[in-house]
Amino acid sequence: MTARNPAVPGFHPDPSVTRAGDDYYLACSSFEYLPGIPLFHSRDLTHWRQIGNAVTRPGQLDLAGTPTLGGAWAPTLRHHDGRFWLVVTDAMGRGSILLTADRPEGPWSDGVPLHGVSGIDPDLAWDTDGTCYVTYSGLQLDGADAGQHLGILQVRIDPHTGHALETPRPLWSGTGLMFPEAPHLYDIDGTWYLVIAEGGTERGHAVSVARADRPDGPFEGCPANPVLSARSTDRPVQNTGHGDLVRTPDGGWAMLLLGMRPRGLTRAFSALGRETFVTEVDWRDGWPVPRPVEQSAPDAGSGFVDDFDAAVLDPRWLSVRTLHTDWTSLTERPGHLVVHADGSTLDDPRPRFVGHRQQHHTAEVTAHLDTTHGTGGLSLRVDESHHYDIEAGGGFVRARARIGGVVQTWEQPLAPGPVVLRVTAEPVTGTGFEGLGPDTVRLSADSGDGFAELAALDGRYVSAETAASFTGRVIGMYATEGTVAFDRFAYHGHDRPAPAPQENP
Repeated sequence: MTARNPAVPGFHPDPSVTRAGDDYYLACSSFEYLPGIPLFHSRDLTHWRQIGNAVTRPGQLDLAGTPTLGGAWAPTLRHHDGRFWLVVTDAMGRGSILLTADRPEGPWSDGVPLHGVSGIDPDLAWDTDGTCYVTYSGLQLDGADAGQHLGILQVRIDPHTGHALETPRPLWSGTGLMFPEAPHLYDIDGTWYLVIAEGGTERGHAVSVARADRPDGPFEGCPANPVLSARSTDRPVQNTGHGDLVRTPDGGWAMLLLGMRPRGLTRAFSALGRETFVTEVDWRDGWPVPRPVEQSAPDAGSGFVDDFDAAVLDPRWLSVRTLHTDWTSLTERPGHLVVHADGSTLDDPRPRFVGHRQQHHTAEVTAHLDTTHGTGGLSLRVDESHHYDIEAGGGFVRARARIGGVVQTWEQPLAPGPVVLRVTAEPVTGTGFEGLGPDTVRLSADSGDGFAELAALDGRYVSAETAASFTGRVIGMYATEGTVAFDRFAYHGHDRPAPAPQENP
């Protein structure tokens, strides 16, 4: 296996992988975004193509009132008995639910709530007699015990009704590092292996493993635990953890896992959020040992262009807490995406926003739009409290930065007619204090005389660490007043090596 890393760049955390014949399928967390839980296909575990989303209808997730960082957490995707099974926590929503589909592209079921599974990061595994086990992290999200962590738990369930068949029992919960989570259970040649994450999903993230003769234990931990971690190293890929094992096409083993590519003088800021990586796994004395995660050499980059000529939007488009099909149209003005505003802005929990994940450290996004009947633009968004916007309408073009409770706006007159808006992210290359942040975000507009820059902003304030976010940057189109017609969206990005890490001054 020749790994390409990141395997799925940009905001694609908590990967789970399953094999069906010669095909591999991957699912990731999506939190408050819809459509939810993106699904990918590959034949080699390194080149992935998005084939759809598991959550495409109202009611599958209860996101209407979900707070930021709630929603779809840490799915586990499995192929069993000729069907595809996906178990996920709808955090602060429906709780843990189990969805099924005959084909990975869907349609997926509405989801069966798992009664008696109070926690996050559920896993599915079946014994040889057909018994279904759900193993999960016992973080309590609601009730009087909200915030309490009960370690790794397990319960047998009826997967068709979602009912627990017993009282949950504690399992092996790691080496004592903080926040044991992301359990995955496997029967490998008659031995049951329990792989978990611990150390927190930040820089201390790690993978640890235990084994037993039975799916319910007792488990013994690997003497070399944690078997994978990038903490306290100078590796360009940090936060490595939340791994899922799978056999490779040549009969070996690999692990799909999350990681981050921090930038800046002290590598303190991750603009793209948590991404999906892949690494090979060796076996020593009956234990799986993942190799350190390597970052691929930069390539020529890639792009995504949508002229809105298709009958439906590409599955890579996503919106916040609502489905964009409810307030956009591809037929109202052929060759355009028409976005209908409702008065909400990017500061609100349900903006009229349709976005694409930023997947490269160097990125340029342009949008051609007609604001004759409304106001709208482009936004680089992390959440409703951290976003940079460039918008047109009402005879003006304005750039806007929202950083927590601080808002600043730059404005200049705009000539009537179509306008092109642009957002660029350019990595900072300085090695002194001018290189503290990961990049500079530039907001520009062109109404016919070439691009004029309205603002150049520090990318530190729209990074995962500053926003304390589980997500990453999403750059997209929005409308705040009337209707806005977009007739072209173009994204192009590439990566270049990060500057060598520097000691703290």
